[in-house]
Amino acid sequence: MAEYLPLYKPGQALTLKASAVTVAGQVVMVTGVNTVGPCAAASVKVVGVAGFDAAINDYVTVYAGGVQVCTASGGITAGDPVVAGAAGTVVSSAVPPLGQRVGVALNTAVDTAKVRVLFT
Repeated sequence: MAEYLPLYKPGQALTLKASAVTVAGQVVMVTGVNTVGPCAAASVKVVGVAGFDAAINDYVTVYAGGVQVCTASGGITAGDPVVAGAAGTVVSSAVPPLGQRVGVALNTAVDTAKVRVLFT
């Protein structure tokens, strides 16, 4: 009988190459083959949050799933669905378009403040 094991389990960190300067705590998206960079607004390619600063072509640890601490772009209320904002942030979205939902805010935050997000 054949077996299958995943490369990474949910909530486990993975290491990918940075395609752009990345700052710890930025939400990152897939930018190419095994590469990530700070997310763009409304991205459907979000994979997690950068674990540390990285220069172009450096490897960066990406935390996927679980509860992550992100930077709010605009006001966010606890319980709001959030989507990718510009430059690696998250923004509140009452009705996220298909594929854009990153997770749910666990606390209330003002613009540029930290918000805890349960990634889904």
